[in-house]
Amino acid sequence: MNKVVVINGSPRMEKGNTAMLLESFIQGMEAAGAEIDQFFPSRMSIQPCTCGSMHCWYDVPGQCCIEDDMQQLYSLFELTDILVLAIPVYIPVPGDMQNLINRLCPIIDPHLEFRDGRTRARFRETITISRIALLTTSGWWEKENCDTVVRIVRELAEDASVPFAGAVVRPHVTMMKAKGILTDEGNAILQAVKEAGHALVTQGIIPDSLLDVISRPLIAEEDYRRRLNAERSLASRLTGQIH
Repeated sequence: MNKVVVINGSPRMEKGNTAMLLESFIQGMEAAGAEIDQFFPSRMSIQPCTCGSMHCWYDVPGQCCIEDDMQQLYSLFELTDILVLAIPVYIPVPGDMQNLINRLCPIIDPHLEFRDGRTRARFRETITISRIALLTTSGWWEKENCDTVVRIVRELAEDASVPFAGAVVRPHVTMMKAKGILTDEGNAILQAVKEAGHALVTQGIIPDSLLDVISRPLIAEEDYRRRLNAERSLASRLTGQIH
């Protein structure tokens, strides 16, 4: 059985759009026989990395000097096959999630190699993570708005010398619903997300064909921009009336 650790980095946790997609993704992984452990950085005590001397690399290899909830994750990563990071685009990464990513440093072995023009390391021998995947959502129309987050997680995988299994990207995620109810297209996207989770466990990679279905446009860019600007204008007028 594959052991999967899912980190939901949305500050809205179970109530956000990221959680909506992640629920279907987890359903797909569970249908493929995976065992899931989900964590919410916003609910955990995770301090920023403060050790510029790289204590966890050189002084006490593999051990972080900060005693907080990351210690639980460090132990779990020694039993984990797949790491899934779920990150909404918050210019670019929510603070609690950024702290968690920075605190992954102790599980990296600083035995450096130079491959394809880049310096790379790898996970420590005790860490069993064999691949990393990303699920990300954005309120802006273009999926390229998620590129920075995708690059961060891809770099993490490549720095740890494990495959990057794919990025589930959903731009203008709010358009999956109308008046709070999932549209037919929204339901179709969630089905594709569920299939992506299943593929991650059974194939070790998410096919591009599924990723394209998940990130496809649901509205013309001009129409979406006009709608957002109208909503902001209305909100500004209402705020002015209140004050």
